[in-house]
Amino acid sequence: MKHEWRKKEKTVYLPKEAPQLIHIPEYNFITISGEGNPNSKFFAECIGVLYSVSYAIKMNLKTIDKKPSNYYDWTVYPLEGVWDISEKAKTNFTGQINKDELVFDLMIRQPNFIDDNFFHEMLEFTKKKKPHILLNNVAYKKITDGKCIQMLHIGSYDNEAESFKKMEAFANSQGLHRQSKIHREIYLNDFRKVPEEKLKTLLRFQLDI
Repeated sequence: MKHEWRKKEKTVYLPKEAPQLIHIPEYNFITISGEGNPNSKFFAECIGVLYSVSYAIKMNLKTIDKKPSNYYDWTVYPLEGVWDISEKAKTNFTGQINKDELVFDLMIRQPNFIDDNFFHEMLEFTKKKKPHILLNNVAYKKITDGKCIQMLHIGSYDNEAESFKKMEAFANSQGLHRQSKIHREIYLNDFRKVPEEKLKTLLRFQLDI
């Protein structure tokens, strides 16, 4: 039976429009890092190469005879981004975010049975099938977010500050503290196809332990 994250992992990926406390364990990801405006061609190309590798992994596992012992079919996980600003921007920070100074790690989660060796096989396969210079920057990582606050944000990315205020107020009410201004966004629908007011983004930040 196919593993569908929208049905099987609602707690992790489909929170309500209110802050909640959650613990996120270690997951496998394929990732790419960069900096600059998310409206740029470079950003779109980073997304493209991540999906190329993700679908290469999924589709090749369907066809090969020797599958991992704990293999199961799955729905490709949503795009995620971990966001910060450059060191220069932090030094001269005025309270306003300049999108050209953003720093990001984009990623797509992979099932637990995907290991580093199989990732590299599929990366080389993708380089031959759909060559792109940015494939050289795609990496396999195990990432643990640990204790976090998260909530669903609906609407423009430019209005996320309103949701973060609610999340920080909730954390403080629980005697908890945000670890840093770095945060994670999980894109639950396609921003290229959905009207801005209907965008659904899971916002998450880590807490001091």
